[in-house]
Amino acid sequence: MRHKKHTFKIGRRPAHRRAMIANLLKALFEHERIETTETKAKELRRHAEKLIELAKTGTLASRRQAAALLHLRYNTLTIKEAKAAKKGNLAAYNFDRKVLKKLFSEIQERFQTRAGGYTRIMKSSERVGDRAPKCLIELV
Repeated sequence: MRHKKHTFKIGRRPAHRRAMIANLLKALFEHERIETTETKAKELRRHAEKLIELAKTGTLASRRQAAALLHLRYNTLTIKEAKAAKKGNLAAYNFDRKVLKKLFSEIQERFQTRAGGYTRIMKSSERVGDRAPKCLIELV
């Protein structure tokens, strides 16, 4: 029995599900609005609101917890890549770092006074191939 198990399995194994949720979270925080299926959006909402609560605390521990939940890649840059990133060449820079920075600066400031309900799910059309219900999830 699955009593008190608050997760949508979404038809995927646990490792694939965690990776998919992390990628959806990165896309949501980067673009602030994404289109996905209804089940994925409902599961994504749980994780997004938890990350925004972590960002509102703003501590180093919460930043590390958010980095772990987002599966951030902190590959070290070579000296040439670091110089190129400082000059503005974004091809050498890791975009995951920008997502975390945006979460802990812009999004944190926007929702600092809000008590909850940071995301909105709006139903849209059905997917062409299998008629799965699609919806838009966005930050309020």
